[in-house]
Amino acid sequence: MRSIQDAKRIVVKVGTSTLTHDTGKTNLRRMSRLAAVLSDLHNAGREVVLVSSGAIGVGVGKLNLAGRPEDTPGSQAAAAVGQCELMFLYDKMFGEYGNCVGQLLLTRDDVDNERRRRNLINTFTRLFALGAIPIVNENDSVSTDEIEFGDNDALSAVVAKLVEADALIFLTDTDGLYTGHPQEDAQAALLPVVPRVTEEILALAGPSGSNRGRGGMITKLQAAKAATEAGIDVVICNGAQPDILFQLMDGRQAGTWFRRQETGDGKGGSAS
Repeated sequence: MRSIQDAKRIVVKVGTSTLTHDTGKTNLRRMSRLAAVLSDLHNAGREVVLVSSGAIGVGVGKLNLAGRPEDTPGSQAAAAVGQCELMFLYDKMFGEYGNCVGQLLLTRDDVDNERRRRNLINTFTRLFALGAIPIVNENDSVSTDEIEFGDNDALSAVVAKLVEADALIFLTDTDGLYTGHPQEDAQAALLPVVPRVTEEILALAGPSGSNRGRGGMITKLQAAKAATEAGIDVVICNGAQPDILFQLMDGRQAGTWFRRQETGDGKGGSAS
């Protein structure tokens, strides 16, 4: 996994199930460790973007709701409360390691509109130059069906392409992509490497492992397909222990590695 080890600019996507307990309350220990690991990677000279889900899930816990709201206004209200809590915690936790964070809340319009897209790229570029760590989420408080990405897995691939990342890493609640559902199929095996995301690979996706988030394996595979075709390496791995990022950055196997494809500008390759 030399190409992952050599990545200078990485996008890390963390899901709601990784950031919260089964109770819906924030998993403070895991968030704190994630901040420590990303801070250390940043201190070592890597440029890091964190795409963080969890606003609605954290908002549900903060508001002591019985579950995720089923109506759009309820979800948007939970997101408004949860996003404040998320950024408060991230700012505090990253600040403890001497790192500054910046918040970017995006809708589809921000990417599809050429002027706004250019402004967004300029913002990322300046944040990198200033040594800040961008933290990205979909703007769930204002998003509607017409302007939403659908889930932060898709958003993370969009962000990875926007910033021309070398690698996109999903921290989720599974160890990676299996040949079958590991809880139902005793013969299911973890796939360490996927050379290309084909229809056969997409067919391996199972249901979401959590009732607190929107995405599942299929959305991650779709995002992996989009990113790898843009010349970006992708890894799906278990985020229960954020230190797994050190393992990846050391070039050691973890999760499932989706190898980047050659692009017209020469990005990509066959590094092993």
